[in-house]
Amino acid sequence: MSYKEQLDLDRIPAHVAIIMDGNGRWAKQRGRERSYGHQAGAETVHVIAEEAARLGVKYLTLYTFSTENWGRPAEEVTALMGLLFDSIEEETFMKNNIRFRVIGDTEKLPDYVQDRLNACIDHTDCNSGMTLVLALSYSSRWEIAEAGKQLAQAVKEGEVKVEDIDSHVFAQYLATNFMPDPDLLIRTGGELRLSNYLLWQCAYSELYFCDTYWPDFREEEFCKALCDFQRRERRFGKTSEQIG
Repeated sequence: MSYKEQLDLDRIPAHVAIIMDGNGRWAKQRGRERSYGHQAGAETVHVIAEEAARLGVKYLTLYTFSTENWGRPAEEVTALMGLLFDSIEEETFMKNNIRFRVIGDTEKLPDYVQDRLNACIDHTDCNSGMTLVLALSYSSRWEIAEAGKQLAQAVKEGEVKVEDIDSHVFAQYLATNFMPDPDLLIRTGGELRLSNYLLWQCAYSELYFCDTYWPDFREEEFCKALCDFQRRERRFGKTSEQIG
């Protein structure tokens, strides 16, 4: 029986976040340049987005480009920006009723990429199915620092009282304030770390790591991760007896 056949469609995680790792190593295994791996990885994005939408995932957040990635070789960054521009296919989003959003320090992106992203956000805004979120020029430390600045400004202007600040108030100033925290975080490529990704939001997320490189991560691998999630007991600090 396939993993997809084993899934309980009534228990699909509402929010799945993915660290799409392994494009470069996948390409190296094949004697190709890293850009070849990134192109293959872009194809996987469309495959997994469509599968997630079909299964009933409400939010899919993909770690696409970190603030640290700006330190990569200039030719690779340029290639990634071009690939990002080319791989945003509004037709795919419209066909699958997917809403498109972006989180991150997007002002650092080239103008032509920003224009393409904003157009796609506007054109898919009325879609009511899954929301696909790309984390671009993003890191958790950047996001938390920015939230702190905005909250400090709100206190300065009298909009928020210091004594009223708690985790719920702070979360309203995060870039992810429009969606719930991830139920499941998947990392492909064999690495066992979060790499500065959704650190605040993943406080109680279930973590799933696999050795499969992102270009090879297809529908069955995705369903395998969801099956693993469905076998877990989520207690959020409580005991099994309390949950029961």
